[in-house]
Amino acid sequence: MSFEIKSVAGKRVLITGAAMGMGKIYAQKAVAEKAAAVVIWDINQAELDKTVAELTAAGGKVHAYTVDVSKLEAIVDAAAKVRSEVGNIDILFNNAGVVRGKLFWEHDQVKDTWFTMSINALAPMYIAREFLPAMIEGGAESRIVNIASAAGLVSNPKMSVYCASKWSCTGWSDSVRLELEMQGHSHVRVTTVNPSYISTGMFEGAKSMLLTPILTPEYVTDKVWAAMKKGRARLILPWTVYISNAIKGILPLALYDWVAGNIFGVYKTMDDFKGRPGQK
Repeated sequence: MSFEIKSVAGKRVLITGAAMGMGKIYAQKAVAEKAAAVVIWDINQAELDKTVAELTAAGGKVHAYTVDVSKLEAIVDAAAKVRSEVGNIDILFNNAGVVRGKLFWEHDQVKDTWFTMSINALAPMYIAREFLPAMIEGGAESRIVNIASAAGLVSNPKMSVYCASKWSCTGWSDSVRLELEMQGHSHVRVTTVNPSYISTGMFEGAKSMLLTPILTPEYVTDKVWAAMKKGRARLILPWTVYISNAIKGILPLALYDWVAGNIFGVYKTMDDFKGRPGQK
């Protein structure tokens, strides 16, 4: 059975972290395909205003909300406003994310650990919970796209909390997919996305790995958009991430660590991490 949708025309699309980067690109794609409404959430008011102006000039029906997705109460309040002012959401992109590139014991409990887990792990759950019931009841082809990470599949030094948050997102996302299928709600498709490093500035300074280049936002968003339309369950980028997981399942852990660290260079990728200005 095919669950593919040809276009988001007539659909209401919500994207978190949409003021810039990949979130903005998803919003641009939604506008280009004439979505009935493009709802964008972000905490950065200045960038959000710029993006609204650009999308509106391009003919988009844009609804912007300044939302701190690290806070449940902010999510609940914004979701209620969206349902009241825009209607039920058909396509949700849980795109917002943060990273802290440091040793675990260097993480501040609140500014780093709590903040990372709140945005990367809890926010996608909270947001999906707000809009999923209406998707189920509506009966129309709907989508939830959760942007996790290859770090949700592969351990890495100086990414412990980030890995934890993305492992959480990956496991939750794919479990919801199974629940929907088993309960007969196959019109709602969940796509879990696990990309390697992307050149958005979020991972500035991170090194590429053997056979694994730093991905461009344009390449990733094109792949994700296509996967969303097809209702694809999982998108892992690039293909070498599959190899890493296959090797991990075969080799003894000590040998895998040696291969990952010395052959593929995985464990050295965060040595020179800088991130975005102001990001620690």
